Amino acid sequence: MRSSQGSGADPGARGRVDQRLRRGARPAPTSPHSPAKTNHPLRAAIIGGGPGGLYTAALLKRLAPDREVTVYERNAPDDTFGFGVVLSDETLGGIEHADPTVYEALKAHFVRWDDIDIVHRHTRHTSGGHRFAALGRRRLLEILHDRCRDLGVELRFRTEAPPPDRLARTHDLVVAADGVHSATREAYRDVFRPRLTPHRCRYIWLAADFAFDAFRFEIAETEHGVMQLHGYPFAPDASTVIVEMREEVWRAAGFDELDETESTARCAKIFADALGGRPLRSNKSAWTTFRTVVNERWSHGNIVLLGDAAHTAHFSIGSGTKLAVEDALALAACLAERPTLQEALTAYEEERRPVVASTQRAAKASLEWFEDLDRYLAQPPRQFAFNLLTRSRRVTHENLRLRDAGFTESVEREFGCPPDTPPMFTPFRLRGLTLRNRVVVSPMDMYSATDGVPGDFHLVHLGARALGGAALVMTEMVCVSAEGRITPGCAGLYTGRQGEAWRRITDFVHDGAPGTAIGVQLGHSGRKGSTRLMWEGMDEPLPDGNWPLVAPSPLPYRPGGQVPRELSRAQLADVREQFRAAAERAAGAGFDLLELHCAHGYLLSGFLSPLTNHRTDAYGGSPENRLRFPLEVFDAVREVWPDERPMTVRISATDWAEGGTSAEEAVEIARAFAAHGADAIDVSTGQVVSGERPEFGRSYQTPYADRIRHEAGVPVIAVGAISSWDDVNSLVLAGRTDLCALARPHLYDPHWTLHAAAEQGYDGPGARWPAPYRAGSRPPRTGRTDAPRPRLTLHGPGQDG
Repeated sequence: MRSSQGSGADPGARGRVDQRLRRGARPAPTSPHSPAKTNHPLRAAIIGGGPGGLYTAALLKRLAPDREVTVYERNAPDDTFGFGVVLSDETLGGIEHADPTVYEALKAHFVRWDDIDIVHRHTRHTSGGHRFAALGRRRLLEILHDRCRDLGVELRFRTEAPPPDRLARTHDLVVAADGVHSATREAYRDVFRPRLTPHRCRYIWLAADFAFDAFRFEIAETEHGVMQLHGYPFAPDASTVIVEMREEVWRAAGFDELDETESTARCAKIFADALGGRPLRSNKSAWTTFRTVVNERWSHGNIVLLGDAAHTAHFSIGSGTKLAVEDALALAACLAERPTLQEALTAYEEERRPVVASTQRAAKASLEWFEDLDRYLAQPPRQFAFNLLTRSRRVTHENLRLRDAGFTESVEREFGCPPDTPPMFTPFRLRGLTLRNRVVVSPMDMYSATDGVPGDFHLVHLGARALGGAALVMTEMVCVSAEGRITPGCAGLYTGRQGEAWRRITDFVHDGAPGTAIGVQLGHSGRKGSTRLMWEGMDEPLPDGNWPLVAPSPLPYRPGGQVPRELSRAQLADVREQFRAAAERAAGAGFDLLELHCAHGYLLSGFLSPLTNHRTDAYGGSPENRLRFPLEVFDAVREVWPDERPMTVRISATDWAEGGTSAEEAVEIARAFAAHGADAIDVSTGQVVSGERPEFGRSYQTPYADRIRHEAGVPVIAVGAISSWDDVNSLVLAGRTDLCALARPHLYDPHWTLHAAAEQGYDGPGARWPAPYRAGSRPPRTGRTDAPRPRLTLHGPGQDG
């Protein structure tokens, strides 16, 4: 399947090489005596004759006709594995500019279609406007073979490439396009430092001798488990069919004991409805497990990795050939533009690495969605289809609406959206509190209190965001004791004066922004306390005036940092009472919701993670024991918190560190809090240990919220790089979350939610502008940018009329 999102490559660099190629110009030849110092390698060897290697060879020869380019391919010219190849319009555009001859040849053989069909529980839902183009892989290779021969590339089929070190000595450039099992990459494993991650599904590439009329996803719920079919046409009379299922389902169904012919026949029987009873055929097809390949480096001397040798992305977003072709375009551009080979290879990697990383994140989200497909089977049918289409986070609510408004509106109706109401502006109820929309201003530490007392800054900060349209505005972590502060600037609720100061803020929110709820997050810093203000040195110890720290175990947060005392049983009781007293003050201060902070390595989070809790008593060891104290605190707070007001719990669903909290444990943690009365789980990640390695990316934490929502059966708040209203609509409508908490977007724009409503043309109860602000509910006019139309057009000879 093609990706709907742009590659992100440098359009300027691509445009410059496109211009060179269209003009037929090339860089001036340089001395062959110093090939590593020239941007014009005279001898190039390509290892691997797949689409990426062949297209690289053609581009290198086209850029410099006197260049000697040799392709080594171990298979015969007509050998190919798999059947169809899908290319995006963006990739085709790059090919068209770089080599119109190849583009025209491809164009003549494309099968194009617009629709995606999702068939689940005998119901088909169709979404249109997706614009796919595909052709047979064998035809693609034939076109590239012909182009290489026309340009003078030497193609050596049925020939093992010489060892890469030998090629590197006899050639100026060696391109390793030898696939996911790259021998070149393995020969220099200590340099490229690859990471190969296997995944949980088995799949097989097959073909059908008829053309599907859409890209088809079909779900089969069998006695052995869930199986899925991915199918698309690649010729007027042929389609690719991929059958995929979890490893345990594959074994339970007996596929591990079947040969190629038997497996093919069994798949045809299981998906007989999709195939109209027609058979499937194979081509040296074997069940395999997808592996994600990531390399720390892509080049070594004059050897460079390209395509699957450098990176892989799951077939469910159709990116393998696309990425390889785009690699070839970028490599050719950099070789043409940079003064030395090493600079060119560095530039190639710098250009492609972020694009590939983004694609791999999308591919991972997609493959994990299919791995956990059974999680979503009970969703309403249209929501299931929408969820599948938006699984990679590259297809969103907004671009689906633009592609097929009718389909998207049907999903919204099923979800319960009133007419002309985006999903994010539907209400949501937590206990006795009804939130008017799905947007939360996430807790953000401001470090601007004096002796724990919130002042004018907090009034303006929280008041402005309450006026900005979000349904719920959360305070920063409010500390339950002076010793529980992170910094001297942290706010608290351990004195009556602090409670009175918070009452001033909640009164403003309730009076000045009717319909907006305000929540308080209670926490204790644990071993992460007694540090400087964030802008003076995040997590750096105070230069003086430090206070003693406490934690589940005497482990400093950072090497060389302050060592906390391990809490005794008596001290645990004291801390529990501090939380109880703070909750009573919060209720008196008028907060509508209370959140218990059990995330980010602070005190209660420290009990939950095995990396920070090394206790040997009843509060350490097993997951149940590590939960004991946080649950005791939750129960103490729930006892004094008004029954009609909701409580939520923020957790770190992963520590992003080996041996830390697992995703499975996070589900059990959520279940435990829900069983004790938590109304929702605020699902964050990380910040538990200093050596964490987060996998950052757009909405990168939402899969953890998704899993907890579906497996623990509790409402969730998703956080983490959710930055656009389109993301919020997509996540809510797909059923991956109930609420979305945004932090930095609300620092950039306190009226983020109201502006999201204005940009979507929404003016309903889910986003009411405060009366004094209504005059600003439409974007202000700007200066005229269009030129006046000509008043008179003169026609040339023969153009009258």
